[in-house]
Amino acid sequence: MIGGRPTVRRTACMPDPEPTALPPHSRSAYPYFRQVQTRWMDNDMYGHVNNVVYFAWFDSVITEFLIRECGLDIQSPHAVALYVVESACRYHRSLSYPETVDAGLRIGHLGTSSVRFELGLFREGEDRAAASGHFTVVIVDRSTNKPTPIPASIRNGLQRLTNTVA
Repeated sequence: MIGGRPTVRRTACMPDPEPTALPPHSRSAYPYFRQVQTRWMDNDMYGHVNNVVYFAWFDSVITEFLIRECGLDIQSPHAVALYVVESACRYHRSLSYPETVDAGLRIGHLGTSSVRFELGLFREGEDRAAASGHFTVVIVDRSTNKPTPIPASIRNGLQRLTNTVA
C-alpha cells in the first residue's frame, strides 16, 4: 500500500482493464473520399508513416472539401476562419511508403458555429480503416476573432455529409 491505497503492479503482458481502442470503421461510414499518396519523407525510422502526417492528411482533406464542395475561398479577406479546437487520431494499423491512402470524410456534429469532421484512412482496396480520427472546428469571424454562424453555402455542403453517422 502507498498512502492508504493498494498498489497495482502491471507487467508488459497485463491487458488494460478498460480497453480504449474502438474498432475501425468501414468505408461505408464515409460518404466523401479523396486519395492521398504517401511520400518517402512521411516514413519515420520505424518504417511507417509518422503520426503527425495523419493530422496533416486530415487537415488537407477537410480544407479541400471546403474549397471544392462548399465554395470556401481561403484567399478572400472576408472568408471565415476555421479554428481547430480538438483533434484526435486512433491508429488501427500502420501505413507506409509507397501506398495510396483513401481518406473518408463525414460530419459527426453540425452546430451553429462549430462542426466535428470525422475521418477514416484506408489502404487502397481495404474496407476497415487503418486510422480514424476527428477535428472539431469553430467558425470564426476574422475581423472580430469571435465565433460566428456557419455561412449558408458552407452549411449546405456540410449537411450532405451528416446523414451517415450512426
